[in-house]
Amino acid sequence: MINNSAQFKYQATRISTATKEQLLLITYDIGIKACHAAENAMLAKGNNAPDYDLANREIIRAQEVVRELMVTLNRDKAGEMGDKLIQLYEYMYQLLIDANMKKEPENLRTVRSMLEELKQTWENALMKLLKEYQTEHPDDKDLQNAMAEIEGKKPAAASAPAQAALKTPAQATSNVKARSFSLAG
Repeated sequence: MINNSAQFKYQATRISTATKEQLLLITYDIGIKACHAAENAMLAKGNNAPDYDLANREIIRAQEVVRELMVTLNRDKAGEMGDKLIQLYEYMYQLLIDANMKKEPENLRTVRSMLEELKQTWENALMKLLKEYQTEHPDDKDLQNAMAEIEGKKPAAASAPAQAALKTPAQATSNVKARSFSLAG
């Protein structure tokens, strides 16, 4: 119980301090994990029978994620790309309905794969924006440290105020607000 409480507090803090872009990536993660859990619940392993109740709950969670992605998409700013994303999300939603009704783990694998690909695309775009911002602001120590941490390098020594201000690489990305994605609400 204590572990669940600590994990909940960590997740709540992570979400409450996240930028729009990070919330989008977190949303994709939730959908990916839900699809994976539902798939595992449907597939009998060893002497275990499929757990269709758990699969149903996880599929519903994945459907909620896809619906959230659809609702938060800023269609005015997204233009034609937004229309294509909506069509893709609608397709994923239908696959999830079919997976739940027909108990088809293959549909779950398809949706999970699509969510993973979309998440990777957004991560790449965010990294590109961060690198552009870093080029334009080479003296931003917070961003330098965040980029080093993201890339798995040892962060450069920062001043005490900068270290206190930078709690996570995610918080440094908030400096890029002027160049942030316009597709997320």
